[in-house]
Amino acid sequence: MKYTRFEKARIIGARALQISFGAPVLVDVPAGMLDPIDIAMLEYDKDLVPITVIRE
Repeated sequence: MKYTRFEKARIIGARALQISFGAPVLVDVPAGMLDPIDIAMLEYDKDLVPITVIRE
């Protein structure tokens, strides 16, 4: 599914919030990467984010 830039921002933001509150990370994080937004973007790029969009 192709997401709009707004949906992408919402997905990455929601996932980053989950990661910052201690949710398990679904990718192997490089040694220097600590920012939850960067980790969420890495998950999004690898298509591993467990969040979907429902359109009506």
